[in-house]
Amino acid sequence: MRKRVSSALCAGLCLTGAAAPASPFTTAAEVRPILQATQAQWLAVREYDGQDLVYFSQLLSWRCGLTQIRYGLNDAPPEIVFPMEPCHEDSAAPNAVTGDMVYLRAPLGSVRSIRVLLIYDDGMTEEARFERAQILMP
Repeated sequence: MRKRVSSALCAGLCLTGAAAPASPFTTAAEVRPILQATQAQWLAVREYDGQDLVYFSQLLSWRCGLTQIRYGLNDAPPEIVFPMEPCHEDSAAPNAVTGDMVYLRAPLGSVRSIRVLLIYDDGMTEEARFERAQILMP
C-alpha cells in the first residue's frame, strides 16, 4: 500500500510540471502592488548622532520598476531626486541594495514632514505625505 501511494504521489507531482519561476520584480506592474500595500513603511526617520536620518530603505528595496524617487521636506513639493543605485538585472536579486546610500541627513528635529513622489517605469506616479510622528523610529 505504501509503495502504491508513493508512486501515485510521485506521478501526480511529475505531471504538474516544475514550479513556476519566481518573478524578479523589475517592472512597475510587479512592484506597484507591493509598494501600495506597504506605503506606511516607505520612509522612516531616526534621530542619531545629533541628526535626523531619513531612511528610504523600503523604496530602494523595490526600486526596479521605478525611474525616480523624489522628496520634499516640511511641505516642500517633492522635487529633490533621491539617488538610486541601478537595478542589478543580471543577478538573482535585482533589487538588492549593495551601497550604503539609503538615507539623507538633516539637522536634528528639523524634519517635520516629508512628501515623496514615486515615478514608475510606465510613467505613472504615486505621492504620499508623512508626518514625523508617523515614521519616527523608537
